[in-house]
Amino acid sequence: MSIDKHYDQSLDPSWILGQVHSAYPAGADLFQLAPLDQLHIGGIKASERLLRHLDLARHHHILDIGSGAGGLMRQASAMGFSMIGLDITHRFNQLNLGLNDCFSVPVSNPIITGDAHHLPFADQSLDLILFQHSFLNMPDNSRVLSECWRVLKPGGTLLMHEVVCGPQPEQMRYPVPWAEDAVHSHLVTAQTLQQQLQQAGFANIQLDDWSDEALAWRQRQLQKEDAGHVGRAALSPALILGSRFADMGKNLVLNLEAGAIRVIELVAARS
Repeated sequence: MSIDKHYDQSLDPSWILGQVHSAYPAGADLFQLAPLDQLHIGGIKASERLLRHLDLARHHHILDIGSGAGGLMRQASAMGFSMIGLDITHRFNQLNLGLNDCFSVPVSNPIITGDAHHLPFADQSLDLILFQHSFLNMPDNSRVLSECWRVLKPGGTLLMHEVVCGPQPEQMRYPVPWAEDAVHSHLVTAQTLQQQLQQAGFANIQLDDWSDEALAWRQRQLQKEDAGHVGRAALSPALILGSRFADMGKNLVLNLEAGAIRVIELVAARS
């Protein structure tokens, strides 16, 4: 199974958009859409924390790689930033565009179906590149980082909110939201990621471990899911991931508790 098939096997953009319009006929705000379009550990608050690195004065040309359902893009748009979204899963991009029309504030961010290993941008054309739980799906992450270095302007920023391999990788349980099994899960350790960034030409690497906060957040979400709150909610990740989401959510908690995975924020500069 290709990685785009992993994401779109349960994904029906037209049906999901119908559910959103039914629940919020006058338009949904960021928090109402978040259970659907913030498909990463930590939800909308994690995105808020990540976006504090953006600067309106410096970051005019921004790329979100693995933009998915577009929650991060709409949240940044509400702060005044325009982003380009790139995702290899075309149905995700259809959903992203449709959710823009469901959003209570007009959004017109461009969205591209494409592969991060071959970025369709000119050399030194971007100010900032974001990864949020998408680098973990890149089979040749050295190639991806090389492409990021190529398209970033000198002094440009690479910003990540990512899952990395923890100290106990043998404890890893599948499925997880990004993979049914190890075939499409391309986790590296934080140390390896920093080395790959340096080899690609990045410098001033700063890393912050968010694992404790990530575990606490996912445990709270799991309590809601076990109590049936998610099933009764207007929107949830299950609309995208289907019935698999129940096991995926539980495994995230187990993997964080066992040290199979860690969650980090990383900032680096293009030299």
